Amino acid sequence: MTKASERNSDAREDALYVGSLEKGLRVLGAFGGGEQFKTLREIGQACGMDKSAAQRFTHTLVQLGYLEKCPDTKRFSLGKRVLELSFNYLRANTLIEAASPVLLDLQKATGQRVNLSLFDDTWIIYAIRQISKREYYYSSLIGRRMPVWCTSGGRIMLSHLPREEVNDILKRCTLKPLTPRTIHEPARIRARIAEAREKGYALTAEETVLGEQVVAGAILGPRGMPLAAVHIAGSLSEFTPNQFEKKFGPLAAETAHALSRHG
Repeated sequence: MTKASERNSDAREDALYVGSLEKGLRVLGAFGGGEQFKTLREIGQACGMDKSAAQRFTHTLVQLGYLEKCPDTKRFSLGKRVLELSFNYLRANTLIEAASPVLLDLQKATGQRVNLSLFDDTWIIYAIRQISKREYYYSSLIGRRMPVWCTSGGRIMLSHLPREEVNDILKRCTLKPLTPRTIHEPARIRARIAEAREKGYALTAEETVLGEQVVAGAILGPRGMPLAAVHIAGSLSEFTPNQFEKKFGPLAAETAHALSRHG
């Protein structure tokens, strides 16, 4: 059971918990697989609802603007109102506000892609993307989740947690390789986390995208807990991993340290 599932299970025992709200949010979450359109039946199956319940929730969300319904195909897609939630989150986050100009300057100085990710238990979520000339579509999108255990930002953030907490997170992760180069064995992951703890930054090479290498430093909160990470991503065609690490690793760590006061 994931931590989110455990939270949901605990919440259902709470007298203040609104189960119908959870179901409505589950309908929005049904679009997490990357498909733009879903039928009513597909939404019901993804959410564990019968057709009648799925119909009521989708109708309500369409009326509120969080879903849109194609009049010809009768299929549903996420509505533009969802973007408003993201905007409000980003606008109100003081760390993201402080980091945005810093990361823009960092991108200009390095010529590489620069990202900021947020720590979210078994995941990291990209909140800032300063792209370079060589990009693929996903690399320009904010809000993308990536596994905490195989990303440089995830590993450097894990390196600032107590070992018991790291072990608990890894136990709840699905350690499925994203590429042939992904390090997915628990012992090797722990070794890379320990290495990141010693160096002050983490390096990954082709573990999430073939041909790409990334270094990251951790942004810490007032009690030294990880909040976010600064990533610098580049191509293996331009640098060897050793060259890339020496050139950009300390810079990622320094930038993250400077931003920690805003956590």
